[in-house]
Amino acid sequence: MDTTAERAYQKLEANLEELTKIYRALLDVVRKEKEILIRADREALEENNTVKEELLFRLRAQDSLRSRYAMDLATVVGADVENPRLLELAQKMAGHPGADRLRTQHAALDILIKRITEINKENEEYTQSALKTLNGALDNIKETLSGKKTYERKGQYKSGPQVSGNFVSKEA
Repeated sequence: MDTTAERAYQKLEANLEELTKIYRALLDVVRKEKEILIRADREALEENNTVKEELLFRLRAQDSLRSRYAMDLATVVGADVENPRLLELAQKMAGHPGADRLRTQHAALDILIKRITEINKENEEYTQSALKTLNGALDNIKETLSGKKTYERKGQYKSGPQVSGNFVSKEA
């Protein structure tokens, strides 16, 4: 492999290392978020969300660099430049020690992303369940405070938008 290809590979490898670090940090944050949701600690959740947003911002920046570096390496090794894949790049680099490294990094990133996605879905379920419970409790409080909807204290019929029928005629 010539120096241009080696340089392109080294940039991509360093970028993939950084992506792996960020995804590991995100996995920790998502796990911590699950614990915070269970404890219902609003302040800790806000802090955790701030860290999560920062990590996602860093991920987007690193991912755009990864795409550019992968395109550069794909150009050099003769892979698909429009849609470079790590496994395809590794295949095109057969015989180079970096090929196995690309496969390993691909597998590690794949596992991290799957685990983050699973935990994030669980967190969403916890959040939806908590919101449903909270809304039910608020509806109960509202019903208790508003009193009965159809009758007042004196037994007279209360007119309002929820009235279902009106007296039309006395004739029989």
